[in-house]
Amino acid sequence: MALPPLVEPAAELTKEEVQRYSRHLIIPDVGMAGQKRLKNAKVLVVGAGGLGSPALLYLAAAGVGTLGIVEFDVVDESNLQRQVIHFQSDVGRPKAESARDKITEINPFVQVNLHQGRLDSSNVLDVFRDYDLILDGTDNFATRYLVNDAAVLLGKPYVWGSIFRFEGQASVFWEDAPNGQGLNYRDLYPEPPPPGMVPSCAEGGVLGVLCASIGSIMVNEAIKLITGIGEPLLGRLMVYDALEMSYRTIRIRKDPNATKVTELIDYDAFCGVVSDEAQEAAAGHTITATELKEMMDAGKDFALIDVREQNEYEIVSIPGAVLIPKDRILSGEALAEIPQDRPVVLHCKSGARSADALAALHRAGFRDAVHVGGGVLAWAKQVDPSLPTY
Repeated sequence: MALPPLVEPAAELTKEEVQRYSRHLIIPDVGMAGQKRLKNAKVLVVGAGGLGSPALLYLAAAGVGTLGIVEFDVVDESNLQRQVIHFQSDVGRPKAESARDKITEINPFVQVNLHQGRLDSSNVLDVFRDYDLILDGTDNFATRYLVNDAAVLLGKPYVWGSIFRFEGQASVFWEDAPNGQGLNYRDLYPEPPPPGMVPSCAEGGVLGVLCASIGSIMVNEAIKLITGIGEPLLGRLMVYDALEMSYRTIRIRKDPNATKVTELIDYDAFCGVVSDEAQEAAAGHTITATELKEMMDAGKDFALIDVREQNEYEIVSIPGAVLIPKDRILSGEALAEIPQDRPVVLHCKSGARSADALAALHRAGFRDAVHVGGGVLAWAKQVDPSLPTY
């Protein structure tokens, strides 16, 4: 069911704006009134990465008058496969500033506000307060729950999107929706998954063009909410499979047992970015990439085990490492393949998965096993910079 327009219309459109937005203006459902609402809208995009890139580009092109960007990261070359708002010349620059410059090139009538600190419970309410609508395209659960809870406390609607490999999801959440059918993210996902169960895009990968598919859907929902046209995805989860080229919609209902949001919490602790067991295992059993190299140079006899996946191993590997994926260790299937007559050293991409595997080995009796903090990325940075990273 349609909702009332989220934003009141601006007083007028200039001659230049009429010319720029003419293809919107001749759509009866948008027209002058709808475009004036877009001009008057203030939209905050959390993240200028895979989903934030196309979302910001299309929000700017559509004529949203004020765009806020929450982003503390810098542009890395591995971003360019999907984060289309950033160019080769932007590598090393703050993503927020890179995104602002492209928005200005697309539409100089848009005001851009940069929020370049890390979003957390201490600042999120102040950042969100002055915006009409939030778009959340982040890729970690702690920030998703933070965005949700802040939006609930402030009564703000927000559009959510998620991508992984070949699949994307999108929905609209608004606890205080005027149609009385309000929902929030906790109605869909009451609790975060256990740490390490759902790999991030950095661990599992994502098809670059999928970002455009889901990002454009998010902007479509934003325009509908701002102008009050169409039926938004409130109460519905849209799931897109790029391999099958299929869209399906799942009805979301209010969860009577969902935790009621009354305050902000410690979201890293709530989501368990790294499990307590993994943290305990890594404490006192972590070596650096440089220390690993010293062990090799000294001719020490030890088993170096790479717990990543085969496709990652083929991209880059540490010399002498044997591949045994983490899941085979956690299930116990690979324990017989791990030598018991010499020290064991585990590594992954950055250290999180190897910490999980380390905890499993400690439980299985390999009490002296250690892992490499920072994983193969640290090896490439500190020991062999000629190696590629991903």
